[in-house]
Amino acid sequence: MEILGASLRVCVDDLETAVHFYERLAGSRALRFERGGVQVAAVGCFLLMSGPADELELLRKVAATIAVEDVDEAHRVLTELGARVIAGPVPTPVGRNLIAAHPDGAVYEYVDRRPPV
Repeated sequence: MEILGASLRVCVDDLETAVHFYERLAGSRALRFERGGVQVAAVGCFLLMSGPADELELLRKVAATIAVEDVDEAHRVLTELGARVIAGPVPTPVGRNLIAAHPDGAVYEYVDRRPPV
């Protein structure tokens, strides 16, 4: 499994203010979408999230988002290495994802950009 990159997850109260700051910081425009009542803006290596407190509480438990070529392959490798897949793989607005707890307890989201079949 090749790791293509990682995004830092940032929960914010005011998405518009945060997007303005991070667009200028990263020098790129935000890609926006909504998932489960949470507004999301991907800006450079930052994944900004804003929404209901109960949803954000869950999202804060995930340390980072890791981009991979294929979530199915990530699932196989993670399981072989002793990680516990908590959720997924499931389709997202831009591909698929899964959430996994590593043997050390750290929780990560793994994503790919493959359209659902």
